[in-house]
Amino acid sequence: MSTYLLVHGAWHSGQSWDRVAPLLTSAGHRVYAPSLTGYGDKAHLLGPEVGLDTHVEDIVALITDEDLTDVILVGHSYAGLVVSAAANRVPHRTGRLVYLDAMVPEDGESAADVMPVSQVLIDRALTSESGWRVPPLPELPPPFGLFGVTDPEDAAWLRTLLSDQPVRCLQQPVRLDHPAVHTIPRTHIHCTVVPDGFVRRPVPATQPNGTPAQVFELPTGHDCMITLPTELADLLLKLS
Repeated sequence: MSTYLLVHGAWHSGQSWDRVAPLLTSAGHRVYAPSLTGYGDKAHLLGPEVGLDTHVEDIVALITDEDLTDVILVGHSYAGLVVSAAANRVPHRTGRLVYLDAMVPEDGESAADVMPVSQVLIDRALTSESGWRVPPLPELPPPFGLFGVTDPEDAAWLRTLLSDQPVRCLQQPVRLDHPAVHTIPRTHIHCTVVPDGFVRRPVPATQPNGTPAQVFELPTGHDCMITLPTELADLLLKLS
């Protein structure tokens, strides 16, 4: 039995994994899909003080409180930062890092460094009435839709899960200063239906631990856990 810890991306909640988690548990594995502070059942905690460090602490606390080991830590989108920093805190409990269409940081980088367009969102938030709220990205015409979701019913459901993102989440840097974090195997899963002009940071041919990079592709938009849950679960099960 493996342990999967599924971490949602910016604006989403733990419910975004509702179609994937049962497929993993039915295969005999243990699955955690928490909502980060400010989202889902923790939406009432959203505030300007919430940042990347808050979300990293959410994940580290869950891992240590539940005494989890050899965790397959899956980060979607923004959560690539979260799982990287969490693994740096508890590398001895992390069995694999999975970057699901995710930001992949180097030590000291923020979301704005990994994906420079994030700086546009930061600037807008800082000059907005709130001064800290980053609203969800707008829905685009097909085939891109709402975070890659184009089915009307699925998009309507997804809208119910979305909350604003605190600007601190995009500003705070990731720390990857524990030598052991670089020995953790990595897997990258890329969604191939992307808007024009989107540039993904290339995955180095060799992982930090010296092994060849492991990269899979899914022919769908960004929220593949909603659009292709079975195919995503099948990929994750290969890692167990």
